[in-house]
Amino acid sequence: MGELFPDLGPETPVISGVAHDGSESLVTVRGVIDKPGMAAKVFSELAQVGVNVDMIVQAGTSAGTADISFTVPGSTTRQVRDLLESKEEELGYLSYDVNAEVGKVAVVGVGMKTHSGLAAIFFKALSDKGINVLMISTSEIRIAALVPLDQLEDAVRALHTAYGLDADKVEAVVYGGTGR
Repeated sequence: MGELFPDLGPETPVISGVAHDGSESLVTVRGVIDKPGMAAKVFSELAQVGVNVDMIVQAGTSAGTADISFTVPGSTTRQVRDLLESKEEELGYLSYDVNAEVGKVAVVGVGMKTHSGLAAIFFKALSDKGINVLMISTSEIRIAALVPLDQLEDAVRALHTAYGLDADKVEAVVYGGTGR
């Protein structure tokens, strides 16, 4: 992992930035039979029509079914609805819903893999502002949460403050690359 995430020394910030996206939709497919291969079937159908899926949560129920929730680009919402309606019998779900009033906020930083307590700071900052988390996704260098769209900007500000990323002055970042 040292080559992928080199030790950049003590001056490297643990959290280097906050990112957000207000153009996603949350899709929940309810009452899918809870057996191996059903999630694969749902996501294979989405892949065949070119829909990119980001965050995914599956929750089983005591009735032998599962609810599968996932996010997609908001621009593909009609495509997802059409697919789910045309494949309802094949996928065997009970219902589905789409919520376009969501946004994703994330903190990123290579220092995350070696520091504990960062998730606690993330969720406390959102909680202190009364922001409800709808879905969570993590990796070694990222913590992301889906939140109500009308609270997305508050979430971004809260996380900037919680991780000490507030700037006293505006700084320009100039990219000198080729754009590729």
